[in-house]
Amino acid sequence: MTGHHRPPVTVVGLGSMGSALAEAFIDAGHRTTVWNRTASKAVPLVAKGAVHARTTAEAVAASPLVIACLTTYESTIEALEPAAASLEGRALVSLNSGSPAGARQLADWALGHGARYLGGAIKNVPSAVGAEDTLLYYGGDRTVFDEFGGTLRVLGGDTVYLGADADLAALYEMAVGGTLLPALVGFFQGAAALQARGLEVASMVRFSTKWFEMINSVLPVFAEEIDRGDYSEPASSVALFLAGAADDEELGREANLDTEWLKPFHGLLKRAVEAGYGDQSISALTEVLRNPAPTP
Repeated sequence: MTGHHRPPVTVVGLGSMGSALAEAFIDAGHRTTVWNRTASKAVPLVAKGAVHARTTAEAVAASPLVIACLTTYESTIEALEPAAASLEGRALVSLNSGSPAGARQLADWALGHGARYLGGAIKNVPSAVGAEDTLLYYGGDRTVFDEFGGTLRVLGGDTVYLGADADLAALYEMAVGGTLLPALVGFFQGAAALQARGLEVASMVRFSTKWFEMINSVLPVFAEEIDRGDYSEPASSVALFLAGAADDEELGREANLDTEWLKPFHGLLKRAVEAGYGDQSISALTEVLRNPAPTP
């Protein structure tokens, strides 16, 4: 984009991520208007060249492309409600976490006020905004992506359009993000076990990193098994994982750890064995997850 072809951009919501988005647009030469409920958060961005809008209506009216980065879809609607009349014909891109249902609700609201809607997700931390390998993906109005794709790539070089459904980014966000908390809690449990022996947690980081690299390497295999629905050639079986449950419990007793968080995982393994998947690949747990256990 040349200086004459950088469209003005508005960023609504100036938390750590929203501020990073606005700063990236400023650095790339876009006229950037910002708004936040707590006005003081706009001060550092104004010092860098941003324009501070006093209201969301003023912020929306300032640019053909409006980026909303608030905590939830509900808070986005709440913040933009006073600006609803200004949304007609503008491109609204949401970049926040939430459920697919929330994304559909926001999309319906935006379309009802004449906006063109694109739902997005940022798969990285604020400090990574603008990097070539930072991933962002979007779902919704293709014309918005086609028109403003170059502008959106300012936020990250790995920019992907998923499809026309407005909730696709939220769906992928939750599908991918489901691995985060279990992985982190597993690391934290390991940290507590090492500390129980008087060892430094830093000493296991290299080994944990290698473990995650191994997990990365087998994900394509698992994905292929799940897509085929064929789990008959396991590298690691459900029964093998279930056999390790006793070791988890023993470590918990020895290191005086709270291992309650593992019990639902062990229960899932037991259900899979009962369903006949014991000698199948661990990826067969997908079949069990598609059939939730009856609520007592």
